[in-house]
Amino acid sequence: MQRVEADKIVREMLVYLNNRQLTHLKEVLNRFTEASFVENSPKDNESLLERYFAAKRAEGCSEKSLNYYQATLIKALDTIDKNATEIMTDDLRNYLTNYQESHGSSKVTIDNIRRIMSSFFNWLEDEDYIIKSPVRRIHKVKVATTVKETYSDEELEKLRDNCTQIRDLAMIDFLASTGMRVGELVLLNREDIDFQERECIVFGKGNKERIAYFDARAKLHLQRYLDSRDDSEPALFVSLNKNRTRLTIGGVESRLKTLGQKVGIERVYPHKFRRTLATTAIDKGMPIEQLQQLLGHKRIDTTLHYAMVKQQNVKIAHRKYIG
Repeated sequence: MQRVEADKIVREMLVYLNNRQLTHLKEVLNRFTEASFVENSPKDNESLLERYFAAKRAEGCSEKSLNYYQATLIKALDTIDKNATEIMTDDLRNYLTNYQESHGSSKVTIDNIRRIMSSFFNWLEDEDYIIKSPVRRIHKVKVATTVKETYSDEELEKLRDNCTQIRDLAMIDFLASTGMRVGELVLLNREDIDFQERECIVFGKGNKERIAYFDARAKLHLQRYLDSRDDSEPALFVSLNKNRTRLTIGGVESRLKTLGQKVGIERVYPHKFRRTLATTAIDKGMPIEQLQQLLGHKRIDTTLHYAMVKQQNVKIAHRKYIG
């Protein structure tokens, strides 16, 4: 028997056998072929996960994402109680169904778990630990599209007008004009800001570097804020207490929530500024590829999720192009 014939037999049996059975089939066929298959010896789940996460780190995944992946995969593997190389599609389907019922999870959460499982089992397949990923036949969970919240011009002005601290005003203008992530904001130092060019270098997800830009209003308020400080802390934004320590993500979120409650605006949070900028940019005609670069998105699909097109502009465009 030739190697090609053995491969054909394995492919034909993909739909009938699980990974453990396919591996055994390959071993049997291997005895009758002139060439031997390149085979990875079976590993326990702990070893497989260790190798998987080493590979993801090499790809530049953040520790925050890896921790989320790890918690999700360990919980799934412990619940299913099988070696990952022996898990079948039905095992995963049952796990997702039971998880949703017991936790009351949303479709988004369940699809996130499915997506993480797909990443892990695809890696096992690519590395020849299994013949085929059991997640192949588990399709993406359909989630209803919802209109994401953005700030209106009036809401932004209300927030600005009611700031009693120059720091808060500078922070709001900076978030609104750069559209950067709050995690990127709190990592910025004073020396990162180029006031002449109105730009700064930020490190986004996966420690990817990009340039963010801010407008004239943000520049003026930021300069005023920095001129008012008498501390030596290098951070761009610091706390209001005597210690003047670097502002944290939680500190930004808490402050914005307080400012929103003060002026009667519900759900004031950092990411809403990012979505507002994306929507405004699209509304004013910015090419989606440029917006993708501005926001630091790896995939353009992510950018499209952020940007909503106003219905009135759709109407105007219809009259312009259709008649």
